[in-house]
Amino acid sequence: MRHAKSAWGDESMDDHERPLNERGRGDAPRIAARLAELGWSPDLIWSSDAVRTRETAERMLPAFDDAPQVTFDPGLYLAGFGAIQEAAERWPGAARTVLVLGHNPGWEQTASLLAGRSIGMTTANAVLFEGAGDEAAWATAIQDAWTLVDVLRPKEL
Repeated sequence: MRHAKSAWGDESMDDHERPLNERGRGDAPRIAARLAELGWSPDLIWSSDAVRTRETAERMLPAFDDAPQVTFDPGLYLAGFGAIQEAAERWPGAARTVLVLGHNPGWEQTASLLAGRSIGMTTANAVLFEGAGDEAAWATAIQDAWTLVDVLRPKEL
């Protein structure tokens, strides 16, 4: 999932420190509610440590009946598939559904790579994939074949 819409009003603010704007604060829980409704509540959220991804994750949590474990990983800030592969080495095998929260262009490139076709990701888009890899070893499963199930977009909810 890509973080929800962030604020751009303060040019003196470092990119890493940008918070969500009003639309983003509303979109994050809407996407989370849809994920829960579809049975895609995560066991684990692995997120960039930027302010906007932290706020996205925090606003999503109330929608999930069982609170997922949340990890904020500086290695996912403005990263892509390679960083996701490295993060997957630390995901517990017991986690059946992992929500990986980050930024473009890396997330759009990763979604496109896994889908085998171009996937556009605007803010708060969640791309749902199913994999059939060894569930006890996310580090190898992330490299296996994935099936694109759906793309959730706030404006379509």
